[in-house]
Amino acid sequence: MEVTDALVEKLAHLSRLQFNKQEKVDIKKDLQNMIVFVEKLNELDLDGVEPMLFMSDEVNVLREDEINGSVSREEALKNAPLHDKQFFKVPKVIKK
Repeated sequence: MEVTDALVEKLAHLSRLQFNKQEKVDIKKDLQNMIVFVEKLNELDLDGVEPMLFMSDEVNVLREDEINGSVSREEALKNAPLHDKQFFKVPKVIKK
């Protein structure tokens, strides 16, 4: 597969990127090198090689979920610098 200027421009458009002339030349060269590398992998004899789904045979050992107590509203509001009886009060961050 040959990387053309049109392909580079299409990829730049799809990825919402803008390149100057030198960057386009560099990217074109890099893309061509990547394609050559992937095509080199096609030369390997993979008969009898099982596809890998995971990099390791290890399995995650997860603990069971446990329901624990939670902090009451009154306890949580004790640490708040500013609050009313029910909610935390924070500075306004959205300006109109």
